[in-house]
Amino acid sequence: MSITHTQKLEKVIVGFQALSDPLRVSVVELLQKREMCVCDLCDILGVSQSKLSFHLKNLKEAELVHARQEGRWIYYSLNLAQFAFLQDYLAQFSLSPSAIIPAPKCCE
Repeated sequence: MSITHTQKLEKVIVGFQALSDPLRVSVVELLQKREMCVCDLCDILGVSQSKLSFHLKNLKEAELVHARQEGRWIYYSLNLAQFAFLQDYLAQFSLSPSAIIPAPKCCE
């Protein structure tokens, strides 16, 4: 089943909103290198588990991260498919400036 244009735009909006917070961007940068557990992320970022959990929830709702539970620990990794989706969306805007049609003169 394919998603509608409205659903695609919602995924784009939610994804970029999730990436609009500096702490969430820091989490994403750390997860670029490897999967990490919450306790390691807290230690590296110097934040409480409750604060980090709130931000990880946002990233998870935006489908930017995967969560995997092992025992009592939760490990996070990037959902590369969602980043590719956002990258494809942005690629639409890489047209050369000459490809943009100028607006007609108005108010004449």
